Amino acid sequence: MTATPPRRTLVVREATRADLLEVFRIEKRSFPQPWPYGAFEGFLGTPGFLVAEYRDEDDGTEPGTITGYIVADTVPNHGSPIGHVKDIAVHPDQRGRGIGRRLLERGLAVMDDHGAARVKLEVREGNEAAISLYRQFGFSHHHTVPGYYDDGTNALVMVRPGD
Repeated sequence: MTATPPRRTLVVREATRADLLEVFRIEKRSFPQPWPYGAFEGFLGTPGFLVAEYRDEDDGTEPGTITGYIVADTVPNHGSPIGHVKDIAVHPDQRGRGIGRRLLERGLAVMDDHGAARVKLEVREGNEAAISLYRQFGFSHHHTVPGYYDDGTNALVMVRPGD
């Protein structure tokens, strides 16, 4: 008799201190210019710092496997806050499964709940997978920042208008 492996479900929730090491590991595997560990510590408690976690459905009390994260917030702007997706990544082994989509969807909902009139983000020029995802959520190219990244690569600033 073989045991059936437990079903796993993806949960998107606010990040906690216990998540930081895995978030940092994903960051280092995802970007040539990763954020330092301390940057993530500074966003703890921010409603837009979310993680995607796979959990066994049979036991929702056990911590699961962190597979991705988003760091997003809103900043005041003459009475109409602007949302900013500061960082988003999915573990390289987990890409292509809709995890980034779920994270972005929840991050945008948090910023909407905090009154963001529009949302902006920066993406490495040539990162077609990310650009395609952002376009699906209504982002469009606003302008280019030449040499934004340490290796000289340009950043595309993309903006999503508010509803």
